[in-house]
Amino acid sequence: MAETVYDALVVGAGVSGCSIARELSRLDGRFLVVEAEDDVCSGTSKANSAIVHAGFDAQTGTLMARLNVEGTSLFPELSRELGFGFRQIGSLVVCTNEADMPALEALLERGRANGVHDLRIVGREELVQMEPNISDAAVAALWAPTAGICDPFELTDALAENAATNGVEFRFDAPVTGVRRRDREGAPALWEVTTPKGTFLSRVVVNAAGVHADELHNMVSASRISITPRRGQYELLDTTAGDHVRHTVFMLPTKMGKGVLVTPTIHGNLLVGPTAEDIPDKSGTQTTPDGLAEVRRKSALTVRDIPFRETITSFSGLRAHQPGHEFIIGEVEDAPGFVDCAGIESPGLSASPAIGRMVARIVNGILGLAPNEGFVPTRRGIPNLRDIDPEEWQRLIQEDPAYGTIVCRCCRVSEAQIRDACRRVPGARSLDGVKHRTGACMGRCQAGFCTPRIMEIISEEVPGMDLAHVTKSGPGSRMVVGPDKQGLATAAGEKDDPRRGEEDA
Repeated sequence: MAETVYDALVVGAGVSGCSIARELSRLDGRFLVVEAEDDVCSGTSKANSAIVHAGFDAQTGTLMARLNVEGTSLFPELSRELGFGFRQIGSLVVCTNEADMPALEALLERGRANGVHDLRIVGREELVQMEPNISDAAVAALWAPTAGICDPFELTDALAENAATNGVEFRFDAPVTGVRRRDREGAPALWEVTTPKGTFLSRVVVNAAGVHADELHNMVSASRISITPRRGQYELLDTTAGDHVRHTVFMLPTKMGKGVLVTPTIHGNLLVGPTAEDIPDKSGTQTTPDGLAEVRRKSALTVRDIPFRETITSFSGLRAHQPGHEFIIGEVEDAPGFVDCAGIESPGLSASPAIGRMVARIVNGILGLAPNEGFVPTRRGIPNLRDIDPEEWQRLIQEDPAYGTIVCRCCRVSEAQIRDACRRVPGARSLDGVKHRTGACMGRCQAGFCTPRIMEIISEEVPGMDLAHVTKSGPGSRMVVGPDKQGLATAAGEKDDPRRGEEDA
């Protein structure tokens, strides 16, 4: 039996990998995405500021600057095609010292040189009208109306689902343990990619492995690259604090990034962060007292009276930082058919639609595939019951009564939405998978009330998944250890059994 050969294999199902997969699905070929974790959007893409940056920060002439501006311009149409939330709320970069005004003006000129439209500097009087809770020290700000916010989970899920609709295959729980060239007599060499879920052959490999992209690159190339995990810690406040600011509020950038920001989220919360800490651990996503204290201290420099008493959770994420602070995208010179998409840190989310286009062009320059004439560009999103009007909600209930059964009260998520999330491809197979697709568990109670019912629905919808094996986020995170009181009942039975003593004797 002949081995399956893919035209292109993408390593990593983050926002870049899934954007690449969707763009590849426009071509008439066979494509596979392999992901180390149990779901899409499980690494860098899941824990960031969810900002679609205007594009004024990256140095003019860099790939990062070009793809940021191009990617941001694609978001409005992409959100309509794929049915994910996106709001163009604009951003403000706040200057709190007259002596720093030249730096703000330099940022304005850089943004204009990068091709960002409608940038201007607003003085304090206009700034206070735009943001009543702006710091008393604020003297001016750079206003960028093209900036926006989105939900990284929803975006990545939408890209993956649309790619799957158009024929892309996905394999999860499949970390890459080896990559090598397999020579074939009388035929072009293939790439052999080894994972615990099997070994796959492909004409082209795309390395979109986030903080692990250096490891994959260094398996195949003598030209080494290095990725440093840069940890960012955040605090997320309840929707009661969501209107404390109306726009994304930045500090003036430093060499460590854009500083601590304060922003509304697409779901009506308030998000504050991140820190910027270079750490050695590529799985080091814990928060620290010092890091969260820094978030609170620095955010107060630009926005006053942030109601941190309304904090409902804190979290951290890792950015894939490389020393040149530039995206590394292209075919590796000494590894033909191996394409890097590495060093994708902020503004990687903003640039992701453009990254997908660029990498797909590079891949097809190698493969020369024809267009996929049956490509479907659209995807039906999961309805959001918090945003629809009562008449539309009633129509949904008439179509499926489960829309009238609310499982997550904090975020108004129904049984129908949770079942829909599990039935999609790729769909939810864990509690976090449901959370990321529907918003369930993200409210004030942080899953305190809805978890048991969501677990039941997952066990009913996911083939081969019984209640005892439902996880929070894949292998190693099972939610239960066994039936209630089973251990006590067994122990009591052994104690009462008169034969027990004889056996022990």
